[in-house]
Amino acid sequence: MHANPFSAWEIEQRIARVRAELERRKLDAAVFASPENVFYLTGLDHWGYFAPHLLIVPSAGENVLVTRAMERVSVEKQVASARFRGHPDSETAADMAARVLDEMKLAGKAIGLEFWTSGLSFGLAASLREQVEARWSDVSGLVDHMRLVKSSEEQALMRRAASISDKAAEAAIAAIADGARESDVAAACVAEMIRAGGHPPGFGPFIRPGHRLGEEHATWGDGCYKKGEPVFLELSGCVSRYHAPLGRLVHIGEIRDDDGHIATIVRQAFNAVVAAIRPGTTARSVYAAWQQVVDEAGLKHYRRHHCGYCVGIGQPPSWTGGNSVTGLRHDSDLEITTGMSFHILSWLMGSGKGDDFLSNTVLLTDKGPEVLTRLKTGPIVI
Repeated sequence: MHANPFSAWEIEQRIARVRAELERRKLDAAVFASPENVFYLTGLDHWGYFAPHLLIVPSAGENVLVTRAMERVSVEKQVASARFRGHPDSETAADMAARVLDEMKLAGKAIGLEFWTSGLSFGLAASLREQVEARWSDVSGLVDHMRLVKSSEEQALMRRAASISDKAAEAAIAAIADGARESDVAAACVAEMIRAGGHPPGFGPFIRPGHRLGEEHATWGDGCYKKGEPVFLELSGCVSRYHAPLGRLVHIGEIRDDDGHIATIVRQAFNAVVAAIRPGTTARSVYAAWQQVVDEAGLKHYRRHHCGYCVGIGQPPSWTGGNSVTGLRHDSDLEITTGMSFHILSWLMGSGKGDDFLSNTVLLTDKGPEVLTRLKTGPIVI
């Protein structure tokens, strides 16, 4: 988190695509506030996104990035695609952005704004719109949609992240044992992430005992793991904000027969999803491939909200790409395109016939789907 990971050409192409879309929508400019999208369009990789970053992209001319004045050194070092305008902490980003928009002669014009992002609070948006008389419209999703297809530069970063995911998971599994402290396992995992060249991930690793499985986004605690209880493991390496998550269920000392049986179904369903990821198909068709395997295994009662989701850029506190999830759901018409990447989850927990979980990151290349994370699939018994 100290350098722009993209070539100048890469950034220029992204800005050009944004401007083409602004022209199509008859907009004179857009203000982007999503941390993931500001990063995508500038390459600014730092931890300053807890404060608002407003990237003003006019239909022609110079872009301007508005954020706190204290970020000057990082912005001017990393960002070549936008001029920096810093505001003091005695005012807000909206105050500075309002002055900049006036200087750019955009007052009274048609301006897009990302309404649906955690990077833009209600108060900040209200202040900006009160200070700048314009024809405001919602451009939420404009850049997010572009981000779904990964360039060759992005794919290279994801492959590096996947290698780190594998190494971190191996370190965690090696540390799991009867009586092992949860904190020691987490420490081994995070240490290996860093040693392997990883950057701070959007989510920390989720490592928790089976009796806490339902605590979706909770992680290690103060206890010790014990024989006979599985350990849930889900994590992602990160390189320059790009993530490649994986997940496994780890059994200590033994595995029940029904869990071993369900593990076979989980892997069959995962393989069916990978086979279904093809250009031109839809997310609902991919989910249907997973559900068909589950149904044919005698589990027609079992349903999931998705069998995976799009993954890539992630800013804390998430690796999902923002405050929404683009899932492979049973009701989604999202068209699958070459260059898309997914965190594929085959999850059969609480099925009544055994428990298991497997997830990997999959990239759709010109040659077909490529499973980027290569940790052993199991079932894993240590």
